[in-house]
Amino acid sequence: MTTINALKVKVFADGATRRDILELYQKPYIKGFTTNPTLMRKAGITDYRGFATGILAAIPDRPFSFEVFSDEFDEMERQALEIASWGSQVYVKIPVTNTRGESACQLIRRLSRAGVKLNVTAMMTLAQVEQVGEAVTGGAPAYISVFAGRIADTGVDPVPLMTTAVKMLRDIPNAELIWASPRELLNLFQADAIGCHIITVTADILKKLDLVGKSLDEFSLDTVKMFYRDACEAGFQL
Repeated sequence: MTTINALKVKVFADGATRRDILELYQKPYIKGFTTNPTLMRKAGITDYRGFATGILAAIPDRPFSFEVFSDEFDEMERQALEIASWGSQVYVKIPVTNTRGESACQLIRRLSRAGVKLNVTAMMTLAQVEQVGEAVTGGAPAYISVFAGRIADTGVDPVPLMTTAVKMLRDIPNAELIWASPRELLNLFQADAIGCHIITVTADILKKLDLVGKSLDEFSLDTVKMFYRDACEAGFQL
């Protein structure tokens, strides 16, 4: 099994808990960070600007993605320009559509041409990849974030779609494909095998990295011991 240090895919940590982010910052294999309003809400963050500028001051040398939260494109643009002003390492996350299903491609094209680094998020179809790829071509560096984990949640294998997406972006040098919302550690190796540029991974999945390469016989025995230990500690009797 390939080790984490041998992977070509860049691993970005996905989260909003300051302690976890700073701990992961010490790991050399973490090449960047992403977050979103849902993760920030779960982490209890109420001061968006304060949290973002504070964490950027602590992590000045790796890309960090922050998302706009308006549903109107003109306000998205205003928020995007402010977020981008927080640092040269900042990528602004723009959803592929608003909540009415209206494409954000015109805004994406405008921001990209204005030099704003983008992370276009919540994508799940190849048509979206094509449209967004066209919108960022020739502009600032951009991430194309396809939610492979959510695709898998529908019962569809995301690997063929992600493989095609890699090929679609080969002629757009300023765009990198993100394998977003992975569900298991295996997804890191799947993303690496197809040549995906980046994978965003939450702290709970990253904690499983110590299992990579572990003997399955040993893992089986550890599992048996776990069941036995928990049964004893529970005091079960028949």
